[in-house]
Amino acid sequence: MDLRYSRQLALPGFGAAEQARLAASTVLVIGAGGLGSSVIPSLAAAGVGTIGIVDDDRVELSNLHRQLIHGVADIGRGKVDSATDSVAALNPDTRVDAVAERLTAATALELFARYDLVLDGSDNFATRYLVSDAAALTGIPVVWGSVSQYGGQASVAMPGGPGYRDLFPTPPPPGSVLSCEAGGVLPTVVALIGSIMATEAIKLITGIGNPLSGRVTVVDALAGSFRELAFTRDPTAAPITALIDYEAFCGASGTTIAPADLAVRGGAFTLLDVREPWEAELVSLPGSVLIPLGSLEDRLDELDRSTPIVAYCHHGIRSAHARDLLASHGFDTSHLAGGIDAWAKELDPAMARY
Repeated sequence: MDLRYSRQLALPGFGAAEQARLAASTVLVIGAGGLGSSVIPSLAAAGVGTIGIVDDDRVELSNLHRQLIHGVADIGRGKVDSATDSVAALNPDTRVDAVAERLTAATALELFARYDLVLDGSDNFATRYLVSDAAALTGIPVVWGSVSQYGGQASVAMPGGPGYRDLFPTPPPPGSVLSCEAGGVLPTVVALIGSIMATEAIKLITGIGNPLSGRVTVVDALAGSFRELAFTRDPTAAPITALIDYEAFCGASGTTIAPADLAVRGGAFTLLDVREPWEAELVSLPGSVLIPLGSLEDRLDELDRSTPIVAYCHHGIRSAHARDLLASHGFDTSHLAGGIDAWAKELDPAMARY
């Protein structure tokens, strides 16, 4: 053990006792995508004893520019399976608990109770609020991070201390924050934020340094700058006593339709594709009308108000925003849950995915 970890054991204030704490620790990572791909190997290499990985997604070619724990040979595999193999190759002493399913309010409390802390690398607000609340109820710390385009941020929520809800009391309107597929993301930003998250986890486990609690580190890669923002607990906030419907809380559970239900839907309706033209060139649902979300409000007169509309995008984020926009203008509208990606996974495995 001493040889493998000799370079960190040589650090001032980091010795055999700290290494033993890492070996005895259990860490839960939400997401084996961009941030998870940075966090998971860093924790395994440092000697964390048990890493739980929660993710229901599969590896796609478009993941590989930033999700470095996966490779070309892993395309089509479950991300938890690919991540498990990567950990085994890196450090066979680290045990992996692979949970190939989406985190839900029904499973979170029981799952969190098995771990010392949780790292949230999820890519949607519903899961971030769920992780925050579940950790508060189970009394474990959360290290969270998020990335968008050329920037990102990371922080730590300690039990009883300021947390995600103090910083973001309410979620943003659906579709108002660009997803990675819509807005893009610089891969090195993902690595930066993931490294900060892994560092905070190591500090919490070993007791070295000062946790990033009540502070947010904000990275601007284009400017090459790091900022720190301080925040405190909101004394007027209601205590967390139970988990809730987080899709509804984040405004993502309005009128939706599942892929299987759309496939058998009868009657006349307009299938509206709100993705970008380059995405539609890759793959589309037959009979779609393409109007990108950014121009939708200026092109409402192209849509038939007498016919129900089902909007769809890549993963369902932009289409939820389109649904709300159309509804505010009096259209009868719903959107495809999970987008065309869910359609491909559930109904048409031969369909191209990106």
